[in-house]
Amino acid sequence: MPIHCKLSTLLGEKRMKMIELSKETGISKTTILNMYHDRVNKIHYSIISRICTVLECSIDDLLEFTPESEEAMEEYRRKEPKADE
Repeated sequence: MPIHCKLSTLLGEKRMKMIELSKETGISKTTILNMYHDRVNKIHYSIISRICTVLECSIDDLLEFTPESEEAMEEYRRKEPKADE
């Protein structure tokens, strides 16, 4: 996946524990844990907004786009469901 969550880095810089972020944002511990370990496939805008507000950061600080190779992108496009399906 070409988008990576940098929550672990942000929490380290802010010296904040996952449980603290969960309490301050109202986001479940499981969601925070999965984001921390970069194991999420989708994130609701409201979650991004709450995390950025509490950590006083931008979306760019939280998420990173890293283009993949053209071969990987072609494979992804083949697996992606068509809009009319």
